[in-house]
Amino acid sequence: MRLHDVCSAATATAAMTVVLVAGAPAAQARQCTPPPLPGKVVEVKLTDRASGPMGLTVTPAKVPGGTVSFRASNTGTLVHELVVLSLADGQAVGKQPVGSDARVSETGMLGEASRDCGGGEGDGIAPGSMGWVTLQLNPGRYELLCNFPGHYASGMHAPFEVTK
Repeated sequence: MRLHDVCSAATATAAMTVVLVAGAPAAQARQCTPPPLPGKVVEVKLTDRASGPMGLTVTPAKVPGGTVSFRASNTGTLVHELVVLSLADGQAVGKQPVGSDARVSETGMLGEASRDCGGGEGDGIAPGSMGWVTLQLNPGRYELLCNFPGHYASGMHAPFEVTK
């Protein structure tokens, strides 16, 4: 069971705080160095602060199509993940419907970085740590997001574009 599946929609923020305070293994900072990543490398900072908004910073925010590697660094205080979704024509970033579980649908997900100090899917990236994923992306518009309960609605999403 993934850490974020434990939290209910109504108590997502409180439950995540309790998990962090309780010192769950996934919440322990762990320094790691990713292997050389293929293609264009995109840096994504996953941020949350008690004094400011949650968010994702993406550098660069636009790359040519082909092999793209995302290196997701958790600079916040909570466990996070990076999910890559494609956007339909006319669909705006930050407008995905949020379900009763305080998450957006991951139908059509292209990939995610949620393994602490590793590539691909896992239980989340601990504060101070990183995860990564490499994808083949065609030209188009994408949304990068953290899909832990309540994080998307709190602003953890960003646009990403792949050009020809």
